[in-house]
Amino acid sequence: MRTGTGHRRWPTAAAGGALAAGAVAVYRQLVDGGLTLDTGIGRRTAPLGPLTVDIDAPRDLVFDVIAAPYLGNAGAAGDHIEVLERGTDLVVAAHRTPTGGRVAVTIEAVSFDRPTRVGFRLLRGPVPHVVETFDLDALDEDRTRLRYDGELGTDFWQVGAAWGRLVSRVWVRTVQSSLDDVRERAERRAAAHRRRMSPQ
Repeated sequence: MRTGTGHRRWPTAAAGGALAAGAVAVYRQLVDGGLTLDTGIGRRTAPLGPLTVDIDAPRDLVFDVIAAPYLGNAGAAGDHIEVLERGTDLVVAAHRTPTGGRVAVTIEAVSFDRPTRVGFRLLRGPVPHVVETFDLDALDEDRTRLRYDGELGTDFWQVGAAWGRLVSRVWVRTVQSSLDDVRERAERRAAAHRRRMSPQ
């Protein structure tokens, strides 16, 4: 009897192992952006941000820093951004973000309304719905307030919402890093411009 019971356990263990392997494969596909589950069933949304950063640089210059990787200077973002399609005020771009030892890839439509707004809409990624805006307000001639707002949506009620919370934590950290990078690059360019324009 003990031998027979052991034989019956093998198919169960094998099935469990296959399910676990399948779950890991789906998880990796979701993280990497290779699989997007967009059914609209049980859709729930949650805010991303807001995040705000004040920058000692003119608004036009800050806008140019944000737009450069998409509208001209691909080297401005290294290998993190790849423009797939480009129009005059709309591009489709792939974004690569290292996370958890892997590289997450999202495909997003990016729109430009100079000099006040840059918008993002997720086309493919770890969740079915993300919309984001970067709004630029001129505090004075040489200072800009950059505000980020977004919305993240998931399907399948509570299960999707739990996944969305995991994604949003990484997403917001990535956005905050991007804001800090924009501030650093814009302030560096503004300082260089002021030095060139100052009387000798």
